[in-house]
Amino acid sequence: MKNLIKDSVAKAMDYAQYNLLIKQLAGEGRTTGEQTTEKIHFTKLNFSRIKRLDKTTEIEEKHIEAFKSLPEKQTWLVISEPWCGDAANTLPILNKIAQLSENIDLKVVLRDENPVLMEKFLTNGSRSIPIIVMVDEDFNVINHWGPRSKAAAQFVNDYKTHYGKIDAAFKEMLQVWYNNDKGVSVVNDILECIEVNA
Repeated sequence: MKNLIKDSVAKAMDYAQYNLLIKQLAGEGRTTGEQTTEKIHFTKLNFSRIKRLDKTTEIEEKHIEAFKSLPEKQTWLVISEPWCGDAANTLPILNKIAQLSENIDLKVVLRDENPVLMEKFLTNGSRSIPIIVMVDEDFNVINHWGPRSKAAAQFVNDYKTHYGKIDAAFKEMLQVWYNNDKGVSVVNDILECIEVNA
């Protein structure tokens, strides 16, 4: 596992490179992996979402110190894809957190190019993303999180229980939920992750 993480970190992109990839794909009308109309559409949409969140996301004052005072260096390796809506709503928040601490190095790898890594962090048997793998300087896994905040996961589960599946209407509702939440649920969950390891 340690070698797998080490190799994954070595070939990972930083946040700026990941954003550049999405911008390029959106501009060319392409996406990563399978070139479906839906995934190409979501890649374009996610480019806009990420740009907006990069400008508007703010971490609450009461949480800033917790991230700034993280005592040991960590790499947060995020498994993502440009077409993933949950990733587009999460990565900008993680980037804002990482900017607060010199001890957090945010890196991104693509799920479909890293199947062995993805297999180690399945969610109920599925390859759901984004997944954040938090590792120390020796590439030991400290914790992992994802693919959604506990609050978002509850919203999804409630809908699935009531309607049987996720549909296009729900995807729109989930985006509205993300817009209203403003990243607060992600921040709260990540705070729990780092406090567990403090």
